[in-house]
Amino acid sequence: MATPRMRKVNSILREVLADEIERLTDPRVEMVSVTAVETSPDLRRAVVYISTLDLSRGEEAVAALTKAAPRLQSAVGRQVRMKYTPHLEFALDSGVVHGDRIDSILRRIATDGPQPEER
Repeated sequence: MATPRMRKVNSILREVLADEIERLTDPRVEMVSVTAVETSPDLRRAVVYISTLDLSRGEEAVAALTKAAPRLQSAVGRQVRMKYTPHLEFALDSGVVHGDRIDSILRRIATDGPQPEER
């Protein structure tokens, strides 16, 4: 469980990264949202969870953000006073992916009626 301090750091990083990602010109990061940031207790690593409007382009967005990580890390270093600037890692927010799958199953049930058990 994150301490109040860690929650505040994560929130600040999320805001800064969301602003910086909007400024990127790479078309692979259009319509990308930063859903959460989880910083390690020593503040040396941060996993940035993202979602995309088009879920099929999520891996492309992660690749583009990984390539842009040094620029984003530099922006964090300039805007946030921290002893260490965390190394940024990007990942798709699995909650969004699972939510989309559940939503599509519910839509199919509503239009087609109940199906054999989904796996």
